[in-house]
Amino acid sequence: MNVDQLLESQRNYFKSGATLPVEFRVAMLKKLYAAVKKYEGEIGKALTKDLGKSDFEGFMCETGLVLTEISYMIRHTRKFASEHRVHTPLAQFASRSYKKPSPYGNVLIMSPWNYPFLLTIDPLADAIAAGNTAIVKPSAYSPATSAVIEKMLRECFSPEYVAVVTGGRKENAALLEKKFDFVFFTGSQSVGKEVLRHTAETLTPAVLELGGKSPCIVDSTAKLKLTAKRIVFGKYLNCGQTCVAPDYILCHRSVKDQFVKEVCAQIKKQYGERPLENPDYGKIINEKHFERLCGLIDKKRTVIGGTVNRDTLQIAPTVMDHITWEDAVMQEEIFGPIMPILTFDRFDEIYDLLADKPKPLALYIFSEDRRRIREVTERCSYGGGCVNDTIIHLATSEMSFGGVGESGMGGYHGKDGFDAFSHTKSIVDKKTWVDLPMRYQPYKKGLYGTLLKMFLR
Repeated sequence: MNVDQLLESQRNYFKSGATLPVEFRVAMLKKLYAAVKKYEGEIGKALTKDLGKSDFEGFMCETGLVLTEISYMIRHTRKFASEHRVHTPLAQFASRSYKKPSPYGNVLIMSPWNYPFLLTIDPLADAIAAGNTAIVKPSAYSPATSAVIEKMLRECFSPEYVAVVTGGRKENAALLEKKFDFVFFTGSQSVGKEVLRHTAETLTPAVLELGGKSPCIVDSTAKLKLTAKRIVFGKYLNCGQTCVAPDYILCHRSVKDQFVKEVCAQIKKQYGERPLENPDYGKIINEKHFERLCGLIDKKRTVIGGTVNRDTLQIAPTVMDHITWEDAVMQEEIFGPIMPILTFDRFDEIYDLLADKPKPLALYIFSEDRRRIREVTERCSYGGGCVNDTIIHLATSEMSFGGVGESGMGGYHGKDGFDAFSHTKSIVDKKTWVDLPMRYQPYKKGLYGTLLKMFLR
């Protein structure tokens, strides 16, 4: 079935109303949950093949989070899909006002390679809960995981309901030329611009989950040993190929040397003296990205790491000190296991600096100064983040995950995911047993005018 036929079959299926009953949506979510459990082993092996992820990391960061999101939607879809009554102004007497969530219809979900299972099935679960049909387009850069996704979803759903389209840029371009009711894209800023350019042509709503250079601030009050431990975890998870990984460190000059010492100690503790021989340490997705990352490493300023294995596409956890804003590593999102460290003396420097840069997907601050923490979270613009930790803010269905400005638009997870794939209709149900005459012409100034002014104040 080609894309046109596939899209037409999904349109017809949605028009039939089959996806609208909440009981159907919950049943499909349960079916998806069972399928993920069934293919859990194959998913883990595929993630190892594509990205070198260990079974534990694959479950912790992908399969487990997917199961959590699906379970959450199974429990809450009935509530999310229900009408919500709101106050009716006296001027609209007698009537009932309510908000009713409605699925967009036929949606396109385009996912990336760095968390290929999580970032495909998570938004799919939200789309199903909201009552849509979906065409899923996984990344060509993670072929093993894409193959498992295709196998699992074809077994689980009929193509007129949920379908998978595999392939590369040609298939991406073909899909973007079509008219969908909603597009959900996760990936790079450059491709995100192309997605938005295409959706603008048809006035199609879209959510873009992009990336950027996410700063990690370490002030002079931070508990450095714990700070280093948590930053090393977040930075080198999935070999740094995480959209919300700390991209660079902004460390107060007074504690920088001690911080670097603690980071080096934590790298050895978490990954061993020879990280490239650690069976639980992953790899860079492909040769193109490997070569790009190698070009960002400055051996003269490397304090630990910097070693590579071209045969396995691995780069050891690397720290570079004495970095400036003019260095190559600061000109693009790193998206790899390289940690550049910059210093600051006053927080006013940070506020002015970040205000002039593209808004990041995440920001992290390590501090024991509650006033300073409040100030940073209020004054800096970013998608989301953590105080005294990294990464974990995206691992909950109770909070929206998304970017702002250059790092994206819209959010999802849990209720926000349901809302992202829904349009909320505002409806007034006007009663017929009474009809106030004051709004009709010819207008009368006397009692009716006085009453109208009273109602509308």
